[in-house]
Amino acid sequence: MNNTYKIGDELELTIEKIVPRGLGLAFADGLTLFVPLAASGDRVKARIAEIKGKTAFAEITEVIEPSVDRITPPCQYFGTCGGCDLMQMNYTAQLAAKVAMIRDCIDRIAKVDFTGEIAMIGSPREFNYRLRAQWHADPQIGAIGYYQRNSRKLVDIKECIVLVPELQAELDRLRGEMSPEIAAGMMQIDAASGDNGEVSTYSADLLEPTREIAHTSHGERLAFSARSFFQGNRYLIDKLVETAIGDASGETALDLYSGVGLFTLPLGRRFKQVIGVEDNEAAVEFANANAVRAGLENIDFYAASVRRFLTSGEAPRPDFVLLDPPRAGTEKETIHALIALEPMRISYVACEPSLLARDLKRFVESGYTIESITAIDLFPQTHHVETVAHLSRNDT
Repeated sequence: MNNTYKIGDELELTIEKIVPRGLGLAFADGLTLFVPLAASGDRVKARIAEIKGKTAFAEITEVIEPSVDRITPPCQYFGTCGGCDLMQMNYTAQLAAKVAMIRDCIDRIAKVDFTGEIAMIGSPREFNYRLRAQWHADPQIGAIGYYQRNSRKLVDIKECIVLVPELQAELDRLRGEMSPEIAAGMMQIDAASGDNGEVSTYSADLLEPTREIAHTSHGERLAFSARSFFQGNRYLIDKLVETAIGDASGETALDLYSGVGLFTLPLGRRFKQVIGVEDNEAAVEFANANAVRAGLENIDFYAASVRRFLTSGEAPRPDFVLLDPPRAGTEKETIHALIALEPMRISYVACEPSLLARDLKRFVESGYTIESITAIDLFPQTHHVETVAHLSRNDT
């Protein structure tokens, strides 16, 4: 059979399952294909967009027979906007696919024989949950929104159905105030919402000040702004903190990539000494103020990179480490420096399963056991998922 393929060829495919990055997996004669915006069980026609050896990426041109998991996406920008890429699936199927993605990464990348359950905590809200956003705007044409899928072309978004209402209102306000005098080219705007409908925005091209807002989690008031990182799902922040900290308590805890203190303050109620490490100086300022407001004098924050702190010789041997790196992950040297401290327990909070799996392999090879893995769906309608892995040293 002819198995020579070229870009532009259209194939009939059956989507076998959803794999990491939210792509549908399918097979043709001598070719493995990855198909975005698919659902497991779909029978589709797809046009090859890219070929790399015996692997190809293809775009759906027709759904011949839809999967039982497929639904009509409720957003008019679906498929064009680069944000939501699982909206074609019902929510139950989305959650199952995310657990399978995590399991795939653990098996294929970490090569760890983890046979325990991967618990999934779904979002109470599938829409109108997101309290943080990054928008792009072109004042010359009065457009604001997100980048188009697989491109840097702007999609003018009138309504984003995953935003909390106050951020949607802010999107509307900014669009109404767009004018060519604001900036000559594309601009980026970071936005965040607090508890009481307060909104903070930041852009290097906007003159308006960046407002301080706050979110209360487990009785702790956490001030932050659009210039500092904060978790994005309003309805799962408390559950994330509970899952990440668990029953941890003791003498010394490290909170690495500590942000404005979301995990640090609760740890301060459980440990005699807590050290938070964060390289974003604006976040550290908020974190210090948050700790003072909470009356927690046993917390120290370091405005430094985690790698530099761990290799400085200043880090104590901790009982417990909470590790919550950015989406890009953490460096190999940082993981090795952490392992050298021999913490008894580690809670690894990750928003990229493949990088989590990569680092779990390093921990396991260095004498740690994976006690549990929990998925928390902070990002409904997208392939992104937060994962919390608890580890313990084998000699404890």
